[in-house]
Amino acid sequence: MKILVTGGASGLGKSITEKLVAAGHELVITYCYSKKAADALVATHNVTALHCDFGNQDSIQQLTTYIASADLDVLVNNALTGLQKQYFHKTSLNQLQQSFQSDVLPTLAITQASLKTFRKKKFGKIITILSSSIIGNPPIGWSEYTANKMYLLSMNKSWAVENGKHNVTSNCISPAFMLTPLNKAEDERIIENMTKAHPLKQLLKVEEVADAVTFFVTASQQINGTNMVINAAAS
Repeated sequence: MKILVTGGASGLGKSITEKLVAAGHELVITYCYSKKAADALVATHNVTALHCDFGNQDSIQQLTTYIASADLDVLVNNALTGLQKQYFHKTSLNQLQQSFQSDVLPTLAITQASLKTFRKKKFGKIITILSSSIIGNPPIGWSEYTANKMYLLSMNKSWAVENGKHNVTSNCISPAFMLTPLNKAEDERIIENMTKAHPLKQLLKVEEVADAVTFFVTASQQINGTNMVINAAAS
């Protein structure tokens, strides 16, 4: 199948790309700052890499124009521009607005463009990467990030219901904390404490989440509107 993975050149996205290529799929990935990593994937895998800056409307428009003629089968919404950790009462309304505009609205535009193709061909799969922070009590300082993910979870339900009759599915994956470039600044003591508190005494690996993406890519179209939480049953 032909699969678009946003943010598919680094971190979790890179692992997803490599897993899907190994399974024989044709990959199209987007990148923003990871050009070197994207070029390396293109050189060694069956991958097409497209630059896309979620903070630039023209860049988003170029990607949606490409999607209109790309004949995609699967969309993996994975890209994230960043993670700002801050107490809500210290977060400006402008920051909240900018976060929504740079992480949520581009995902909506890309999904909307993909759905137009999926509905025409009577087949398609949307897989959206969320976070286990939306389950139970979110970590302190993650209100902005968690709210954006909750918004996409709600959209996932609508996408599933509105497009199921067109043989189009929409499912989510909500992984626990992983060691990725997104969390490279995390304090080592916090990482150590999280590992000790983990039911398996080891943090989730990006490869394990990539396995879940691979599952949804090949899963029955009967599986629709779900959210797979990957957190080792931790509270």
